[in-house]
Amino acid sequence: MSKYTYLKEQVYEANMEIPRENLAIVTFGNVSGIDRDAGVIGIKPSGVPYHKLKVEDIVILDLENQVVEGAMRPSSDTKTHTLLYKSFPNIGGVCHTHSTYAVAWAQAIKPIPNLGTTHADHLTTAVPVTQVMSDEMIQRDYELETGNQILDLFAAENLSYEETEMVLVACHGPFTWGKDPAKAIYNSIVLEEIAKMAFLTLTINPSCEAIKQSLCDKHYFRKHGKDAYYGQGC
Repeated sequence: MSKYTYLKEQVYEANMEIPRENLAIVTFGNVSGIDRDAGVIGIKPSGVPYHKLKVEDIVILDLENQVVEGAMRPSSDTKTHTLLYKSFPNIGGVCHTHSTYAVAWAQAIKPIPNLGTTHADHLTTAVPVTQVMSDEMIQRDYELETGNQILDLFAAENLSYEETEMVLVACHGPFTWGKDPAKAIYNSIVLEEIAKMAFLTLTINPSCEAIKQSLCDKHYFRKHGKDAYYGQGC
C-alpha cells in the first residue's frame, strides 16, 4: 500500500463530489489536497472521466510539480494549485470547477455581488474576479500565471485568503480552497449556489443593491470568529 493512501482517498472523495453536485461534466474540474509535513500534494489526473477515476489514480507531486508517485499525468491545472499552496500557507485543499453559474459570472468578468444572507453566511464581500489575462501571460506559463492572477487580485484588493476562500478567474472559472479537500469542494458548492441566486435576483430586479452591512455582518459573524454561535461548536 502507498504511504500516501490517506491523501489519495481524501482527494478522490472530494473529486467525486464534483459530478455528484453537478459542478462539472465529463473531465472538467479537479480537487487537490496537501500533506504539508510530507511536502506533497495529491491531485486528479488529467483528462480522466469521473466515472473511471479510482483512488490509486490520484497523482502525488511535490511543490515543485515533480511527480512523486503515480502513473498518470497530473491535472493541467496543477501549477495553479501548487502556487496557491505555497502562497496561502494555511490551506489544505484546492478545487477548480466549471460550474455553470460561477463560470457565467467569470465569463462576464463580473464579481458576484453580496445581495443576501446566504452569501453573507460565507463572506462579507463580493466574490472577486481577476483581470483578463494578458497575451504575455498566456504565452508564458499559463497555469502558473493563472495562480499569479489570483495572488495579484488578493494583493490589490487587500483580501484575506482565510476569509475569502473563493475567486473567479476572468473568462475561465472558479477556484476555491479551504482547510482540507472536503472544505474546498464545499466552498465550490456554495459558490455555485450564490452565483445562481445572484443571477436570478438581478434578473428579477436589475437595480437590486448589496445587502446592508449590518445584516451582512450579523450573518457572517454568527458563523465565524470567536463569538460565533451557529451550529454545535467543536
